[in-house]
Amino acid sequence: MDKNISFKVYFVIMNKTYDKKGFLEAILGKIGIKGERATVLDIEAIRNELIDSLVYNSLFNEDTSIKSASRWLIREIGYNLGIIPSSIYPFYAEKGEGKFPNITVPAINIRGLTYDTARAVFSASKIANSFLFIFEIARSEMEYTEQSGDEYATSIIGAGIKEGISFPVFIQGDHFQIRRKIPQDIENVKALIKDVIEAGFYNIDLDTSVLVDLSQPNVYEQQRNNFTSAAELTEYIRKIEPKGINVSLGGEIGEIGGKNSNEEELREYMRGYLEEIKKRGINIGISKMAVQTGTVHGGIPLPSGGVADVKLDFNTLDVLSRVSKEYKLAGTVQHGASTLPLELFNKFPETDVCEVHLATEFQNMVYNLIPDDFREKIYSYLKEACKKEMKEEETETQFLYKTRKKGFGPFKKEFFELDEEIKKNIREKLSEKFLEIFKLLKVDNTDKLTSLFKPLYYPKPFPEILKQWEELLPH
Repeated sequence: MDKNISFKVYFVIMNKTYDKKGFLEAILGKIGIKGERATVLDIEAIRNELIDSLVYNSLFNEDTSIKSASRWLIREIGYNLGIIPSSIYPFYAEKGEGKFPNITVPAINIRGLTYDTARAVFSASKIANSFLFIFEIARSEMEYTEQSGDEYATSIIGAGIKEGISFPVFIQGDHFQIRRKIPQDIENVKALIKDVIEAGFYNIDLDTSVLVDLSQPNVYEQQRNNFTSAAELTEYIRKIEPKGINVSLGGEIGEIGGKNSNEEELREYMRGYLEEIKKRGINIGISKMAVQTGTVHGGIPLPSGGVADVKLDFNTLDVLSRVSKEYKLAGTVQHGASTLPLELFNKFPETDVCEVHLATEFQNMVYNLIPDDFREKIYSYLKEACKKEMKEEETETQFLYKTRKKGFGPFKKEFFELDEEIKKNIREKLSEKFLEIFKLLKVDNTDKLTSLFKPLYYPKPFPEILKQWEELLPH
């Protein structure tokens, strides 16, 4: 084995490079390894000295064996502390029976600065006494932010370790969408689903709504491709999900940004979907339904800056939430809500929306809080890399607002290596926002509901590099 493999240990105020022996010295006395499992020996040292280093290496170490060893150690530490990827299905099943009304679960998309943003979420959750929130990332976001499912889940668990939490975490594949223009794209979605389930994504939103065919003569036929494809994916997931875990699934009847959904669409989708999964011998289907009520992902940027006001149809949400209960669903799901005024958020629990998806506002806050020169560096890159996306009628302000989400991937390392004081300020501001949202959505003081969950842990394979080092590790 190469004696010169290095392990770059990242600290808040300095970088140091260690060889293999140095890596072992970094974990000695903090983590014990026996029988291909890890134990926590010194949690304070892990939180204060080691976890930042492990997360850094899980993201950026060029040696894949060191990267995978870092990810394995983070997951094992998380397991020791009760930070275990879980399905929110038990809660949604109860909610579908009429229990826990007027609680709306926030689903938070993190496009960049993932470790620090997740830390801010956990920091707010400790103040709010909450654990009912979801971390999610969409198929498209995984691509342009350059985050695999395994990387994303590892960053979330690492953030939980750093912030001292000890409860299950819900990680979700958002908008796992079949792309109409790609032949047999459903097979690509299946491959992605398999990958993220192995990473601990036990919550997946099946977005087959782009397959709705409005040229068909009636609503049932219009929705046929939608519910048939969702049933096929449901069957696939039930076959590959880990034993003892029911992956929580969501359906969608209206593409976000299109016309508002209606009761007939929901009923006809559910009629067809339930017929399809029954044919396939599936007992547990979707537990929630995403609908369109007037929002657009990211909001509508104005030429001079800012975002246009959106008229959200809460009456539609109220009606469809009540109808969804007839099918034992937890309720409706609202996408694209983060840029709405906070004073509207209390209406989601009032209309018994079970889940609301939030992303762009947190991205906006990060961009507003990073140094001007770093932001301009990203913008210069986007002006060149994304110039084909600029529409003739757009101002540069609108173009940059629309495309800056694509700056997180190419500048991921530079975001992570921002000065700690800058990141601390970002975390504090984000945490304040998350705390407000938790209270408005009524997920504060829900920590007692952890009794609904019996998390199951499925260890990753023991890293080969640690097998070779085993004689040097503590027993």
